[in-house]
Amino acid sequence: MDKRKDPYSPGAGRQPFALAGRADDIDEFEAAIERIGDGMDARPLVFYGLRGVGKTVLLRDFQKRAAANGWLTAFVEANPERSLRDMLGDELKLTIAEMAKPSAGESALRALKTIISFIQLGVDSVGHISLGVDFSKADYSNAATGDLSGDLTVLVRDLSAACEKTGKGVAMFIDEAQDLTESDLRAINMAAHRASQETYRFVAVIAGLPTLPRILADINSYAERLYGYRPLAGLDAESSRIALTAPSLARGVEWENDAASLAVSATGGFSYFIQEYGSAVWRRAEASPITAADVENARADAIKRLDEGFFRSRWDRASETQKEYLRAMAADGDGPSSTSEIAKRLGVNPTSLSPRRASLISKGLIYSASSGTVAFTVPQMAQFINRQVPLGDVPFGGV
Repeated sequence: MDKRKDPYSPGAGRQPFALAGRADDIDEFEAAIERIGDGMDARPLVFYGLRGVGKTVLLRDFQKRAAANGWLTAFVEANPERSLRDMLGDELKLTIAEMAKPSAGESALRALKTIISFIQLGVDSVGHISLGVDFSKADYSNAATGDLSGDLTVLVRDLSAACEKTGKGVAMFIDEAQDLTESDLRAINMAAHRASQETYRFVAVIAGLPTLPRILADINSYAERLYGYRPLAGLDAESSRIALTAPSLARGVEWENDAASLAVSATGGFSYFIQEYGSAVWRRAEASPITAADVENARADAIKRLDEGFFRSRWDRASETQKEYLRAMAADGDGPSSTSEIAKRLGVNPTSLSPRRASLISKGLIYSASSGTVAFTVPQMAQFINRQVPLGDVPFGGV
């Protein structure tokens, strides 16, 4: 097929043609903003799962839905090198432009001044921002005390008040939340907690790795009851088939049943893999309908794409000793792997591996699945590792 008409969207957070298998999650979010819009409360949401299941795509879809309903939104992708205040500040500068109108009422002006305080521009610098509004008509809440938990709660309260007359609200989306500092996560917990108690027009939607629920609860025990926790896994067979075939059907290209089943099986239902396989098959197939032979012919292309991008970028972040640890894990497939068994395979004392394990967790390559176990943060990583390492080269006797 013509690659210029390739309907698939492999990539980080790219919106696919069909957001299949997530109807319940979408309904949960839409119910939350509808309840808040009606002056009721709604639980903040936490989505967690491996990389490649579509967490970012889902959060972006939520943001679009909220914005289409007139809500103020802020989207943050956590970065270990930046504070939550700085990242939110970048988003809030856009909110200033949206809210700053000559006709802005007192609550909106107060919220604007609070935003500027939170960003730490300093309220005295407001006069240097050309917004066309008279800030002297409203007081402001100091959201620059240095205590992020209190400052974020004040910000949420004032933004909520500014949305009161419109019946809308504020939605904050945080992706890769496990990369935030403890103080940043505590601030989110506290702001979301207060918002729930006071029925603010605010909802937080957070996404991250499978460890995220435990991390949040370790910081504030009430987080166990605060959030609506929703695990995201690979799509079921029917949803995977829709995600795979719908883009090409929109181009007038059908899939034979056997071809679709073969491709779905190879992807494991993971959204990112579906897009990569769909794209590889599209470029190999010559005509409609796509056949099982087309899928087989494209298999090597799909694996190569995944190996050179999705997997390689992670593998190359590991040192040689860390790669030995990952190879030992690969003996268990996608795991989880027992840390004591890994030590046996490497022929070392388990305690000596603690720094190596901690560094791999810090790099986002593995996570602590439960006490005494670890697992890969991306699906099919074990298969990739086994493709890279000949059996005879594995120091502990094979995987």
